[in-house]
Order: sequence, then structure tokens, then C-alpha cells
Amino acid sequence: MREVAIIGAGSTKFGELWGQSFRALGLEAGMKAMASADLSGEEIDAVYIGNMSSRFIAQQHIDALVADYTGMAGRHIASTSIEAGGASGGVAFRQGVMAVASGMHDVVIVGGAEKMTDLDDDSVNEVLNGTTDADWEAGMGLSLTSLYAMIARRMIHDGIATREEIAACAYNSHFHGQFNKDAQFRKEIKLDTVLKAGPTAEPLTMFDGAPISDGASAVILCPLEDAKKYTDAYVKVAATAQASDSLALFQRKSITEFEATAVAAQQAYEMAGITAQDIKVAEVHDDYTVGGVMALQDLGLYKKGEAGKAFLDGSTKFDAGKIAINTSGGLKAKGYPIGAAGVSQIVELYAQLTNSANDRQVKDAKYGLAQSVGGTGSAVTVSILEAM
Repeated sequence: MREVAIIGAGSTKFGELWGQSFRALGLEAGMKAMASADLSGEEIDAVYIGNMSSRFIAQQHIDALVADYTGMAGRHIASTSIEAGGASGGVAFRQGVMAVASGMHDVVIVGGAEKMTDLDDDSVNEVLNGTTDADWEAGMGLSLTSLYAMIARRMIHDGIATREEIAACAYNSHFHGQFNKDAQFRKEIKLDTVLKAGPTAEPLTMFDGAPISDGASAVILCPLEDAKKYTDAYVKVAATAQASDSLALFQRKSITEFEATAVAAQQAYEMAGITAQDIKVAEVHDDYTVGGVMALQDLGLYKKGEAGKAFLDGSTKFDAGKIAINTSGGLKAKGYPIGAAGVSQIVELYAQLTNSANDRQVKDAKYGLAQSVGGTGSAVTVSILEAM
């Protein structure tokens, strides 16, 4: 197996992008990634796209659409779309890495895109609820929000995190979002803003969940040995792992941890030859604040019961000198165009590890980790990047 490098990355702005189509967003992100790697596009020999649901734009066959509008169809380049709920972008990235590592392809572009705001809120939530068990959860009236609320209530009951500590995950993401020019929300908030916002499912409020967003992200992959042919600003993909779990939350032995995250993380650490203590910056899946708290524990970055405290005392900020969490603003403040989420995490880590994150730069980061989650932890990818 060949070692793999990321040689370019790009993202659109995330948010309510009424004037831009799905096609335009995907094209913009891809062009930015190719420009950062100084590629013309002729070098690309495969495309992988994370896209959660064609229902948002009433268009099936996203792989062909992307190939067509990026000019790849004229060269008959292999194009593949990936759907894995909220982990769609993370799985697409892993597929691209495996394609290069295996020798099947040499230069691959991995993209993620979603155009969600063309539908009304009820329709969007119906699509999102489809990432749970349609028969035994969504079909019984449970929403994705209510499932995460159950997790939050159990964590509070078991003394794993307080309500304030869970809310602090949102505070952390919004703190970082103010420094990201592409983030949907670029304003720092107070903890009370989260706690006193309108309720969605007790104990969660409007500020505990990520927004409905449009946007796209892309990265360029090639063999590590070839990276210098294209750029001096490249990073190594030290590991990428994937794990699954039951689709329905009630089938798990515990709802206060995602075992798929723990399994994928352990595989990734072993593959990279490091431990959790080597991670200096991490992008974790905080579509709900309680998910962000769980992630830090399941990834082994903090012991159970300590992750929420880290958010609350500010240890997770980029300039705290500890493990910087969600320096992009996370899904909570950066925005959550679902198919783009996992790829956008890789874009942020690429910026951090090439010292190009500007006002939110983490000092001397050598390893960065990205965790992407589908549903309530039924599909998880964990990827580790290494600065070169």
C-alpha cells in the first residue's frame, strides 16, 4: 500500500446561499482545491463525492452531475458518490485515500456538497430523520433531535456532563467560528445564549444543534512520494478508519458513548503509530453539542466525565495550549451542509498542519484528527493527518 498525501484543499462559504446552485457550489470548491495544488484538472483520474440526500435538490445520479459540470465527463473519469448520513463526506474521503493507496488511481479529488436550504424546515428534518431507523425510531415519531436529547438527559443523569458543560460545546464552536471567514455564524456567543434559547427537545435548545446549510468542500490526494511534484504545502494521511453500529439507538448497550467512534479511533491510532495524547488539533462531529462532548471521550482525548469540563473551562480553544477542538467553528458555527461536513473537517486540518489557518492557527501541531458521524453513531470515520 502506498502512503497518501493531501496536496490541495478548498471550500465555499457555508450558509444560506440562495443565489448558488448545488452545481455551482461543487464547482467552486473543486476549483479552489485544484488551484491550491496548482493543478489544471487534467491530472485528476478519479472523483469521490460525499452527498447525503438527493432529495434536497431532486436530482439523482450526483456522481454523473459532478463529473459533467467539472469537465471530467469529457475525459470519462471515474466518478463515485457516497451516502452515509452525516458521515458521507468522511466516508468519501476514506474511499479516495484507499483508491490512491491501492495504486488504482494516482490523483484523486474528494468533494462533499449539499444544498439544503431550497426545502422548508419540516422537509429538511424529515430527510435528516431518515438517518435513524425508519421503522423503529422515525416511524414512531422520534426525531434525530429527540434522540440526541435522550443521550443528553442520560449523560446528565449519570453525572458524565452537566447541562452547562454540554452547552459549552456550542460556546467553543462559536468562539472559533468568529475567525473563519467561510463560517455561517461568525459571532462569539455567551453560555447563557445556549441555555436560554428556545427549546427543541428537552434539555436541548436551538443553540445545541447545527444549522441547515448550503456549501461544498474538496481536497486533492496523490501518492506521498509524488507530493513535491505539485506543492511544498502538503500533509500526510497517517490513517483513516471506519466503523459501524446498529442503526437504532435503543439497540446499543449504552447510549452515552458511540462504540463505532472508539473502534475507529483505536484502529486509526494503531495505523498512524501514535496515541490520543499526540493529537494537537481535532475536528469532531458536533451536529449536536452532546455529540461533541461524547466525541472527546470516545476518541480517548479526555476521560469520561472530563470532556464537558474541558469545553467549559476553555481548554479546547485554539490558543489554550492543549487539544484544540473544532477550530473551524465546528458544524455548529461553521455550518452543516451534510455531505460536505466530513471533507470540510479535512480542509481545516490541512490548513492547520500547513500553518495557513491565520487567526485561529494552532501552534506546532503535528497531528490532526477528524471524526465524522452518521445518524446516532451508526457510521463513523476517524482520520489522522500528519504535518510534513
